[in-house]
Amino acid sequence: MKVASLKKPGGLDKIVIEDREDPQPGRGEILVRVRATSLNFHDFAVVSGMMPSEDGRIPMSDGAGEVVAVGEGVSRFSVGDNVVSLFFPSWDRGEPDLSCLTGVPGDHIDGFAAELVAMPESAFTLAPESYSHEEAATLTCAALTAWRGLMSKAQIKPGDWVLTQGTGGVSIFALQFAKAAGARVIATSSSPEKLERLKALGADHLINYKETPKWGAKARELTGGRGVDEVVEIGGAGTLGQSIAACRIGGHISLIGVLAGFAGEVPTAQIFSQNIRLDGITVGSRVEQEDMIRAIEANSIKPVVSDTFALEELAAAFGHQAAHKHFGKIVVTV
Repeated sequence: MKVASLKKPGGLDKIVIEDREDPQPGRGEILVRVRATSLNFHDFAVVSGMMPSEDGRIPMSDGAGEVVAVGEGVSRFSVGDNVVSLFFPSWDRGEPDLSCLTGVPGDHIDGFAAELVAMPESAFTLAPESYSHEEAATLTCAALTAWRGLMSKAQIKPGDWVLTQGTGGVSIFALQFAKAAGARVIATSSSPEKLERLKALGADHLINYKETPKWGAKARELTGGRGVDEVVEIGGAGTLGQSIAACRIGGHISLIGVLAGFAGEVPTAQIFSQNIRLDGITVGSRVEQEDMIRAIEANSIKPVVSDTFALEELAAAFGHQAAHKHFGKIVVTV
């Protein structure tokens, strides 16, 4: 089979295409013919060398394809099923402990930049029935992260105000899930063109954060002075102060990314004086992914795929991601 592998010490120029022996499913495992994977910041951190990995690691946490063989004892899947991977194969339900947060494909173990993978059946769920493999491959990390933040933690309801940041995969899924739940969405970006595309997806209000540096106060103004119920925080320390300023008393912040910095000043007094709840979000469990897929099917939600590359173009796909040229998800076909 053909795979993309990462040679030490990492870097886009260290991604090589090579041939390896086809895997075979063991007891409790399924063999999946991978058809697509999608890019996340986590994957970029692995391939760029920001996160250490083993020499020859096959990257990519997200994978979608069809089951082509099953091992002894498999009960959840049959040959021909279309499946999508789990970011945390050991996290079944509830709140995680350390054991749940291990075994991440493309990081702790080989991932989905391969034509075939053999993994435990617990590492997959069924894909949405109406989805192509390319669409299903967008769900594993970005969609489930947005779902856990909005639904499991913030527990948004119709009429709530949700603030999203930027136009990456998590933020766009958050916009789509929030609108499906009957919430009102304030979306931010620095690009007028991207803001118009967010409006077309249903955003109720738009803020250009370059033109309005104190966008937290602007978001609060748009809610009539009350503040937003939920912020999907992908910037980290660099934007957290504005997110806190946007929140209502008793509001919630889903801390998901660190795109604007790993460290910085945080107005802690505002957090406790406004009784703000802040949750770190690391993707989600199998049960949450199954819940999300049922909601996707019920509401006919389709992912926004920005660009598609071939497996042989994986390094170019990451270069495109690093240039911030995309709107939504970047998909790689296998």
